[in-house]
Amino acid sequence: METRRQRLAVLVSGRGSNLEALAKSVRSGLLAPLAEIVVVASNRPAAPALVKARTLGLSTLCLPSKGREREDFDAELAERLAGYRPDWIALAGYLRILSPVFVRRFPGRIVNVHPADTRQHQGLHGYQWAFERGLAETKVTVHLVDEGLDTGRIVAQRAVDLRGAGSLEEVERRGLAVEHALYPEA
Repeated sequence: METRRQRLAVLVSGRGSNLEALAKSVRSGLLAPLAEIVVVASNRPAAPALVKARTLGLSTLCLPSKGREREDFDAELAERLAGYRPDWIALAGYLRILSPVFVRRFPGRIVNVHPADTRQHQGLHGYQWAFERGLAETKVTVHLVDEGLDTGRIVAQRAVDLRGAGSLEEVERRGLAVEHALYPEA
């Protein structure tokens, strides 16, 4: 009996490198027999990730968040996404904190990739945090999203070797390489 592929909705706000990694894995990698991307959604009309999604032939949804109340925006986004019947919501550089209104709509089905060990650093700028502290190693964490800020159950984690990384750009390059491998695996 063939198993139904899991339907992924991917939320993006930025350049889309994790979206590309997920899409590549869905097309011809680890996720190929397991998942399909049914929509890529963004809160930013000018997000380069939306252009990448369209170039990849993926369905896109843009719902601008600027000037909107968080709960109202999240309720509308959740309703629009529900129409795609996603099994999972994958945050891939989505630069908004999801409100309880959104999280409760998809409980236990939202995953995020975070550029730090969530037990040590929550929120933005995880690579900058590691670089400024001169850490020899940081971690990339994939976790389930709950109502807190990067407090959900850890699904997977992998170390990023920072020895010899002399710039924030080098730290980010090394970290993104780990993110792009770990997220599809998780």
